[in-house]
Amino acid sequence: MNPFEYVAPSDLREASSLLGSRWGQTEVLAGGTDLVTSLKQGITKPKRLVSLKNIPELKRIQVKKNTVRIGAMVTLRDLAANATIQEEFPALVTAIDGIGSSQIINAGTVAGDLCQRPRCWYFRNGFGLLAEDNGDSLVRTGDNRYHAIFGNDGRALFVNASSLAPALIALQAEISIVGAAGREREINAGDLFQAPNNGEDREVALRANEIVSEIKLPRENMQNASYEVRHRHGLDWPYATASVALKIRSGIAREASVVLGHVAPTPWPAVAASNLLNGARVDASLAEAVGEAAARGAKPLSGNAYKVQMVKTAVKRALLAAANA
Repeated sequence: MNPFEYVAPSDLREASSLLGSRWGQTEVLAGGTDLVTSLKQGITKPKRLVSLKNIPELKRIQVKKNTVRIGAMVTLRDLAANATIQEEFPALVTAIDGIGSSQIINAGTVAGDLCQRPRCWYFRNGFGLLAEDNGDSLVRTGDNRYHAIFGNDGRALFVNASSLAPALIALQAEISIVGAAGREREINAGDLFQAPNNGEDREVALRANEIVSEIKLPRENMQNASYEVRHRHGLDWPYATASVALKIRSGIAREASVVLGHVAPTPWPAVAASNLLNGARVDASLAEAVGEAAARGAKPLSGNAYKVQMVKTAVKRALLAAANA
């Protein structure tokens, strides 16, 4: 591990001022479940770590009349244990429970989960974010069984690793971001993620000196659920996930959103599936059709066509769970 400076400021303004203007100069330390590994493996070599552990407001869950405000440093354990989250947002609880590692759940944070780096084994073994050799993709010609089947026309072929992102996007969450001089902005959860165009970019649409400070969940009585397809229970990342949020009136789906995870460089909104679901009567037959719609447009690589069926199954089961059908 390379030497670095460690600082633990007591407020967000100071924290953002300690971050560099370019990626790689500095890194934000939240729970550390991903970053510490990256430091040990030499994937990232910052000159400074900025810890958020001494900023109290980042560790709060505030339940308001119309929103739940979740601080960036709230642990996954505390989020899953919150009574309002359990009652109104079961999709998030399922996503956290699926992580399967008590150590990660206890130490990992909400913002850390959203901002974690890809699990792509080429990236993790030092071949760069886009896993290329002299401009040729190692993923396209190599072992790509866990890589993207959507959004893979460009250079980025890894899959987004966040457990919470699909559910937060389906639930129309907003992300609060604090930057230089304490400037704040808000974006929709889906806009936090991007497919990088070069190896120096990041997978999140943050500037190098910006920090995710809060996640805001609207309390709109959305029925919701997540479903994951895994190799086994335990510390592992899923093959494919689906999160569904919707309102049902007289058996008819309204305001439905279907979002896939672990199948694209970003969390993947299944627009055709959402459109088919809206205005339809929810039953097992519809769930099957919505799953089929979610898988349309997939472009499997040489070793991951199996994920297409998993998408269909995950969407169908998440929808039936959300609708209590």
